[in-house]
Amino acid sequence: MGRRLVRGLLLGILILLTGLAEPYAAMAGPVDWREVPPTAEGRQWWDAGSVRRTREGTLSVLSRFTPETDPEARPLGSLYVMQIDCDQKLYRDQQVNGLPRWGAQWEAAGQDALISSVIDAVCSADLA
Repeated sequence: MGRRLVRGLLLGILILLTGLAEPYAAMAGPVDWREVPPTAEGRQWWDAGSVRRTREGTLSVLSRFTPETDPEARPLGSLYVMQIDCDQKLYRDQQVNGLPRWGAQWEAAGQDALISSVIDAVCSADLA
């Protein structure tokens, strides 16, 4: 299990260092996974060390999702680079597992408690 954790951390750091489609995101800090309350859909974490303010005034963060019921799920889940508009409580996934999502549209979390929790946690994080 230690090997999987190291590979997952290295993958996350590699994603951050490759530029993320926006140059400000390449300034990676230490990995600091914080889990939001799990739901029947699965578990989700956000990396407090990756939170950055964008030029547009939104926030960018690395998150990780592991589905609860998918036996084929990756052991460490899927990695997302989310952009969050705290004022409107919207998000968009800019990258999924290192692959850019060009033209990703802003979405409301709706009934997705995991995404709502990530938005709330990231928007209330102290960026100092």
